[in-house]
Amino acid sequence: MKAIIFPGQGSQKAGMASEFESNFKIVRDVFERVDEALKFGLSKIILSGSDEELKKTEITQPSILATSFAIFSVLKQEFNFDLSKIKFIAGHSLGEYSALVASGSLSLENAVTLVHERGKQMQAAVPEGQGAMLAVMGLDIKELNFYLNKFEKKTGICEIANDNSPGQIILSGSKETLINFSNILKTEKKRSIFLPVSAPFHCSLMKSAAENMKLFLQKTDFKDPSLQLVSNVTALPVEKDGDIKDLLYKQIFSQVRWRETVEYMIKNDINDFIEIGPGKVLSGLVKRTNDKVLTRSLTKIDDIKNLQ
Repeated sequence: MKAIIFPGQGSQKAGMASEFESNFKIVRDVFERVDEALKFGLSKIILSGSDEELKKTEITQPSILATSFAIFSVLKQEFNFDLSKIKFIAGHSLGEYSALVASGSLSLENAVTLVHERGKQMQAAVPEGQGAMLAVMGLDIKELNFYLNKFEKKTGICEIANDNSPGQIILSGSKETLINFSNILKTEKKRSIFLPVSAPFHCSLMKSAAENMKLFLQKTDFKDPSLQLVSNVTALPVEKDGDIKDLLYKQIFSQVRWRETVEYMIKNDINDFIEIGPGKVLSGLVKRTNDKVLTRSLTKIDDIKNLQ
């Protein structure tokens, strides 16, 4: 059985949709709808903007969503991909919004408007330079929790933000606290690296952003997804459309349980993961979780041709 997965922030790069845009009218139509919804030329930034422009969270988020949905639209409408072959759909953090659009739960226009606002609120939640995110390599979740429990956080926040795969876990919180924790890991000969991000995502410092997003989510119309969506927050399928708004609210300050999400899908007969969007980050994380499953990343037209 197959699952479709959508990437989150960090997979963006300048010109990431150029090949698709120049070959398919449906992609140009998607970008036109996005520009109209946002009332500015996001497509120009996606196609010819700089990496620096794309790094701004409020630009990154709708850019990745628009690119992911554009590629999905090509797969579905130009290549007549049979969605009845798909048992589950999921997305990493921001990618969950792409999954909701692809499954018909959320309109493209509402989705890009929401994630543009989500990016602004997440950036504004913590003054620049006060938060950070730290990737910890080579430890599983139990081992990392052992060190976290020993670590005396006199002040500040240090929380697990992303459980991505065995041996890759991301911490988020106060910059000074994370620097202290990284020094402890160094003395234990454990490897960690600070991520080039502008805010400490998926930790309790994001609660003000979540509260501000609540009203936007409440005003937005969601339908039941046509495909089974596995949630980041619970690592379980969403039972009903009424749960989606609450899960998207919680997702902003909660841990992304990606490893468990992948394990749940594999346990429920998924042996083929199709990553749709820029980059191949999720395919790598899936392989680290279980190297026996098949992964395909659709970043070029040839990738879709080879999928058939």
